[in-house]
Amino acid sequence: MTVLKIERLPHNRFLPEYKTSGAAGMDLCAAIDEPVVLKPLERALIPTGIKIELEHGFEAQIRPRSGLSIKHGITLINCVGTIDEDYRGEVCIPVVNLSNETYSIQPDERVAQMIIARVEQAEIKVAVELTETVRGAGGFGSTGK
Repeated sequence: MTVLKIERLPHNRFLPEYKTSGAAGMDLCAAIDEPVVLKPLERALIPTGIKIELEHGFEAQIRPRSGLSIKHGITLINCVGTIDEDYRGEVCIPVVNLSNETYSIQPDERVAQMIIARVEQAEIKVAVELTETVRGAGGFGSTGK
């Protein structure tokens, strides 16, 4: 099991938490004192009040919470954010309101989830040509619906 070191900032009230024993992601809460109101298509950067230190060879993936996405249209601007192992700033959540209605993010509301994943850096090799496959260059729906 990997270890995730967390530094609590003064405005943090809740540490990330796995809600069930089988959860892949831990919930991140909005470390804000007042609601952040998002009009349709408006975006904001929501602080979590934590800094993290990952072990070598790991990343943190920041993902939307499915309930906020389907019920309220609140998702992440960059869909899945990556926190590299050498980043030491505050973890902030870039949210966007894709619904037609205003939504207020409340203090301490669970706004995203964080997954810790192993990563590997690739050795880059320049090739004159690549091996052929049945699929070839087909993409964006080339394999059917």
